[in-house]
Amino acid sequence: MTNSGSPLIVVVSGPGGVGKGTIVDRLIEQDERLWLSRSWTTRERREGESADAYTFCAPQQFEERIATNGFLEWTEFLGNYYGTPVPDLDGLDGRDVVLEIELDGARQVKARFPEAILIFLLPPSREEQERRLRGRGDANDKVFARLRKAELEEPLGKALADYVLVNDDLDGTVREMVSVIAAERSRR
Repeated sequence: MTNSGSPLIVVVSGPGGVGKGTIVDRLIEQDERLWLSRSWTTRERREGESADAYTFCAPQQFEERIATNGFLEWTEFLGNYYGTPVPDLDGLDGRDVVLEIELDGARQVKARFPEAILIFLLPPSREEQERRLRGRGDANDKVFARLRKAELEEPLGKALADYVLVNDDLDGTVREMVSVIAAERSRR
């Protein structure tokens, strides 16, 4: 994944409730040259959450995949595993890879693939982030844990990122990301 014929790896990261999933879904809809690597998780599906938001699996299945080096990155958070499976590069048909992952995973991917492009998303405010978390049905303890984690991770994410965007306007943020990806493709 390091030569000019390799796919561009776009890592979209940021704290919970920043809108990563919504933005990435829009990117994939707009650009047929992008392929989304669907993350795995052992957490329960939220009420109203799409069945394909993640590959939902049992902890044992996740651990078996860890043992066979089947993840680009993985982490444990709030008692659940989250991970990005190693993509089948031959099956990409020339498309670029998009990873929607937490900061710990983004750090692992950047260490393994320094040429990966990390776009770190921020909420417009902590109050808006909390509103979004509650709006998607997160329980109080999970909301507070995610807000605490965001306060700790945002300085690290900003330092690691190639691009930092504030998701204060969904359409505008998507346009900015489309521009970033186009600029990075033109550099290759």
